[in-house]
Amino acid sequence: MAASPWWGEVDSLLYVTTGATWLSVRADGPPAADEPLVRQLRTLPSPGRHLVSGRPARVLDTKDAVLGALPAAAAVVVAAVLLLLFLFTGSVLIPVKAVIMGVLSLGASFGALVYVFQDGHLRALVGDFTVTGELETAMPILVFGAAFALSVDYELFLISRIQEEYRRTGDHRAAVVAGLARTGRMITVAALIFAIALLPLVSSTITLLKLVGCGLALAVLTDATVVRGVLVPAFMQLTGHANWWAPRPLAALHRRVGLERRPSHIGERPRTGLPTARDGERVPDQQTKSVRDKG
Repeated sequence: MAASPWWGEVDSLLYVTTGATWLSVRADGPPAADEPLVRQLRTLPSPGRHLVSGRPARVLDTKDAVLGALPAAAAVVVAAVLLLLFLFTGSVLIPVKAVIMGVLSLGASFGALVYVFQDGHLRALVGDFTVTGELETAMPILVFGAAFALSVDYELFLISRIQEEYRRTGDHRAAVVAGLARTGRMITVAALIFAIALLPLVSSTITLLKLVGCGLALAVLTDATVVRGVLVPAFMQLTGHANWWAPRPLAALHRRVGLERRPSHIGERPRTGLPTARDGERVPDQQTKSVRDKG
């Protein structure tokens, strides 16, 4: 077999039988060179069908399978989030913003995981572990599923309060301030409790558990502080009343099948004649309404 920079030596024939031969190839390069080695071995000419096995080959096959199914899975998740948030809020912009903010928080978390666990930096902060130059294929998928779900939960906590205030007053700026004031501490405390519960995983001597614990804790804390506390309120303030806009066909669909809570216990809206929040007008308070009724 010809020499190659990807492998150091090829052992003698370990197994020979009718129609089959087993060769053992040992790599001298870094772990990052395992995948190119597997791909090169699979492209080598041979008199018949040849297979490449071993841990590097299994890792490569797993990555290819995950990447092949990832677009469809991500499309289903994003579509479900967009649909449910639209049914809850009646808005077109808020569901899109929720997905973008979730991706931002997950991107920050994955970047930290690569910096620490793949590149081997800041090992003193999370405990000693073996640096392999790669992340376990299944771990980012697990972290993504759990962290994105929590991100959407926090989004609903915040948006529901803002929407309630906006429907009550019609003042968008005051609604954002009130919604953040009412849910900010609750979301932060919930994220801290979740992160503290992950400390046993972070302190584990098993690298996979340590990776999952750090990834989830970083994603949740980043989402609860930077994203929900700063980016989401700033974005909603900049976009103003456009947050609650929807095209007429979608607005009509939301009125029929939406998940918004009704103000009456019998499921009907009270007929007060007051403008809705969608009209962008300030709703008069009860005292003003009473004076008008007496007049």
